Amino acid sequence: MFSRLLQFGLLTLLVALLGACASASKHQAANLPDGKPEKLYERGLKQMDKRNYSLAIETFEKLEAKYPFGKYAQLAQLQTAYAHYKLGEPDAAIVAADQFIKLNPQHERVDFAYYIKATANATRYKGLFDKFFHKDLGDLDPNPLKQAFSDYKQLIRRFPNSDYVEESRQRMIDLRNALASHDLKIAEFYWRRGAWIAVINRCRDILVEYDGSTVLPHALALMAKAYNKLGLQEDYDETVSVFKTNYPDKLSLLKEGWKLF
Repeated sequence: MFSRLLQFGLLTLLVALLGACASASKHQAANLPDGKPEKLYERGLKQMDKRNYSLAIETFEKLEAKYPFGKYAQLAQLQTAYAHYKLGEPDAAIVAADQFIKLNPQHERVDFAYYIKATANATRYKGLFDKFFHKDLGDLDPNPLKQAFSDYKQLIRRFPNSDYVEESRQRMIDLRNALASHDLKIAEFYWRRGAWIAVINRCRDILVEYDGSTVLPHALALMAKAYNKLGLQEDYDETVSVFKTNYPDKLSLLKEGWKLF
């Protein structure tokens, strides 16, 4: 009797263990990537559509690890860069985009990698393109914006027929205005310190580097004021003449805070 009970108990334990193993196997199988790279890629895209960017990155990285060669591995690299950008991780996005460019310089979608790089840098400061005049750009590091400008410029030069050219051009205009505004704030800082030569040099840089920017009349007026403070009459007269020719409707900028004539 005891022997039969022991056998029954062992059998029950064995069945339970087998059931647990089967359940674990099913659970592991459910979490394993699909056997085909295209299926994994489709899964990652669906996660992107649902804005599950972290899950998408995980899926694309699994794809790359299991199938490191072929078109789906390449596309996964590109989507990983974009997902990092959407997550607000500019450094990771740039690293991934650079890797894609390095490994696939002739890929038909390499222009998108350049676009990701540029936009990741350009949008480090949230709301830049909507409200940059309301931000104190003098307190911001301009280097990411300068790099973004360079990346957009490179994209346009290398891929003139890219779908991203039009947007890149507009963003370059916004970046140029933002960078010029940044330098103008520095010039105003020098003005408050009475560093007239530094004011002139910074304003001259704005006029040369950011031709067409929205702050040019302000820079030109500030430069004229600095010449006036230094008593450099000839330079002052020339600057005022240029100002009047180009901005006849903004003469009030010259008169703010001091007597023009």
